[in-house]
Amino acid sequence: MGIRENIRHLLSQLPDNVILLAATKSRTVDEIREAIDAGIRVIGENYVQEAAKKYEVLGKVVEWHLIGHLQRNKVKKAVRIFDVIETVDSEKIAAEINKRCSEINKIMPVMIEINSGKEPQKAGVYPEEALKLAEYIVSCKHLKLIGVMTMGPVVKNPEDIRPYFRLTREIFEKLKRELPECEIKYLSMGMTDTWKIAVEEGANIVRIGTGIFGPRKTKHNML
Repeated sequence: MGIRENIRHLLSQLPDNVILLAATKSRTVDEIREAIDAGIRVIGENYVQEAAKKYEVLGKVVEWHLIGHLQRNKVKKAVRIFDVIETVDSEKIAAEINKRCSEINKIMPVMIEINSGKEPQKAGVYPEEALKLAEYIVSCKHLKLIGVMTMGPVVKNPEDIRPYFRLTREIFEKLKRELPECEIKYLSMGMTDTWKIAVEEGANIVRIGTGIFGPRKTKHNML
C-alpha cells in the first residue's frame, strides 16, 4: 500500500481520541506532503537541523513535535520550529527551553520523556525522578507540561513492551493526581510494531513512521 492507503488504514483502526503522529525522520518533503494530504495533522521530527530544512518548505500547515533527544545548543532554533517538545528529560534542558522561549515570548508545551526501561544508553528521565522534573517544569514560566512520552526498550515480541507502557501510564496518572493545576492530557507511546499495545495501555498519541511511509530510505536527498 502507498502512503495514503496506509494512513487511511491506520486511521480506521485508531480510536477517535488517539492522535496519529507521522514520524518523518529521513522522509522527503514530497512524502510528508502526501501524508498531510491524506489527513496527517501532526508530524514528529528527531533532529532540529533536519526539521528546520523541512519547516522552511512546509511551514505551519501541520503541528510540529520534536520526538528526538534535544541538545542544549539546538534549543534556540528548536523553540522557533516546534509546537511541542516531547523529549524533556532534565532540569537543565527544561531551563534552557524556558530561557529561549522567554526571549521570544512563547509558552512551549512540553512532555517528559520517561526512560521506562532504565537503559543507561538512552535518553529520558528514570521513572522515580519524573515527579521532581515535573515540579520543576511547572515552576518555569514559559513551559506548559502537557504529558509524558516513552520509547521503551527494543523488543523482539511486541507484547514484551507492555510492562513499560503500563509503567509510563502509571506515571502519567500520578502526575495528573499530584499536579492538578496542570493540563496533563497526552500519553505518547507506541510505534509501528507496538502501537496497538500502546493504545490498549492508554496511549493517545502514537508515533508511526514505517507503518505510514514504508522502510526508511537513505538520509540523502531529503528535500
